[in-house]
Amino acid sequence: MASPATTQTVRPLDTLRFDTSGPPQIARVVADHLRLLGARTDHPAQGDAATGAATGTGGTTLTGGGFDPVHASATWADPQSGLADEATVQAATGIMAVHGRRDGGPRGLAVDYAATATGVLAVQGLLAALVGQARGGAARAVTTSADRAGLLAVSQYLAAAGADEGEAAELAPGGPPFTSADGVIFELETLDPGAWAAFWKALEAPAEALRAGWRPFQFRYATACAPFPAALHLTARSHTWERIRRAAAAYGTEVCALHPLAQRAAERAAEHDDAAPWSLARSVTGRLTARSARLPGAAHSGGPLAGLTVLEAGRRIQAPLAAHLLGLLGADVIRIEPPGGDPLRGMPPACSGISARWLALNRGKRAEEIDIKREADRRRLRELAAGADVFLHNWAPGKAAELGLDSEDLARVNPALVYAYTSGWADRIEDAPMGTDFMVQARTGVGEAVRPEGEAPAPSLMTLLDVLGGLLGAEAVLAGLLLRERSGHGVRVDSSLLGAADTLIAPALRRAARGENPRRPAGFRLPRPTADGWLAPTDADAGAVAAHDLGGLSTTEALARLNEHGLTATAVTTELSDLHHDPRFSGSISRDAHGAPAVPDPWSFV
Repeated sequence: MASPATTQTVRPLDTLRFDTSGPPQIARVVADHLRLLGARTDHPAQGDAATGAATGTGGTTLTGGGFDPVHASATWADPQSGLADEATVQAATGIMAVHGRRDGGPRGLAVDYAATATGVLAVQGLLAALVGQARGGAARAVTTSADRAGLLAVSQYLAAAGADEGEAAELAPGGPPFTSADGVIFELETLDPGAWAAFWKALEAPAEALRAGWRPFQFRYATACAPFPAALHLTARSHTWERIRRAAAAYGTEVCALHPLAQRAAERAAEHDDAAPWSLARSVTGRLTARSARLPGAAHSGGPLAGLTVLEAGRRIQAPLAAHLLGLLGADVIRIEPPGGDPLRGMPPACSGISARWLALNRGKRAEEIDIKREADRRRLRELAAGADVFLHNWAPGKAAELGLDSEDLARVNPALVYAYTSGWADRIEDAPMGTDFMVQARTGVGEAVRPEGEAPAPSLMTLLDVLGGLLGAEAVLAGLLLRERSGHGVRVDSSLLGAADTLIAPALRRAARGENPRRPAGFRLPRPTADGWLAPTDADAGAVAAHDLGGLSTTEALARLNEHGLTATAVTTELSDLHHDPRFSGSISRDAHGAPAVPDPWSFV
């Protein structure tokens, strides 16, 4: 969290006002975040978004603060696409396919994932436009949509599907969580194959099963499934939770029981229900220099962040995605990699010899190889930070301070720096497990929220929180850049996977806080099979669609029959490679210089 030199908490949208309208699932997120950033509105807070195909082409307008008005339009999709709500967007963009891999068929997320991501993208667009204006640019309006957000969410899986080679691990049903003999459902995490083997040996798992299980377990972040041997599940069921906890503690693995939404709602109430998913603290040690304050003309071309430099020392998904988004907005991103380069560059499958998944997060970035264990290289990193606008990392907690690279350290060489840390827990949960996507899903109730009533809780094996955490990290950096422009001071910003979880399940937590059932009803967003595929109705029409027998009809015939009855549905994308020529998307999916699929930028500015 913030160091002693950055303790003045302030908000970048103070003195600005906003009005918002449009699909309520999206508008709620936009309104919540603008209020948390300091903007005010004359309208009451958005309540829970009603389930249904809420449409409309409204948007959000920010005014005041000495800026020209800025407008963001955030919709479900092009009206001609037939995508009219969360369910149909999840179906078309491949979210249902990826989330359903562990179950053997497409399944909808019982949370409004695409809408939440769209709301964050809309706020990003507003902040970026204001930063651009402050630097001499002319951005006045931005558009985004849930179909673009959905494509961004599956971009790594899409890239892998279009690679030159096959997956390194099998795409087949299966995966955690596990269940103990006394009925505790739990997640397991380790990055060490030795710890994995020792844990299972301690529980007397068959040697062949623990060996066969490591590879699918290791690659589950990439493949969204983990078809390891059934013997591992049987082993877990033969031991009590206490025995499993002792084995994990003894051999360096971590386990976390799946927590209910009601528990997280109670924690939120104790924390303050309006706790933001990020924190911003203005530096008191220095002011913005003439060099970084204005780059005449730079913001007029190449995006609102053109002319700004971002240093990114990120691993895996969260920080690299945040920096990727800043690069799409025009910033020059310099990626700090270890000697020999990021080992994930070689993670299969590859396009032209480079990992397709790595390209989805890192294309277009420049690289600097720095060994942060060596003082000479740390000095070089400080020199780079002295000429940068943003330093972004997601090192392990305490690592930056240990290396002399925390916000206070870098403020000495660049008082105007926006220092950004994307973490797992933001130091807000006592005795928290490892801050990885699936463990955070387990601890916060996301594993319960993504499944409807009547189904056992299970964290999604799609990296929901890593992606949303990256979106929130970019949002926090943009807020920090705007605050820097308005205050003349450097800023520290902190975001986390915990913040991403709370943002995603906010409606469920509000229901739980009111004493209502926080989960969606049984069968919620379950696609319907047809003779040659699947279709997904809008949430509003799902009940009426269930009355129709569609199993003997092709998907095209089934959609036509439903249309005759005034019901809206769409075909479910089951092969991500089909997205390249899907007529439902207005933005084309291109290929980069290495031949890897690249989704459209999530915003358009005018």
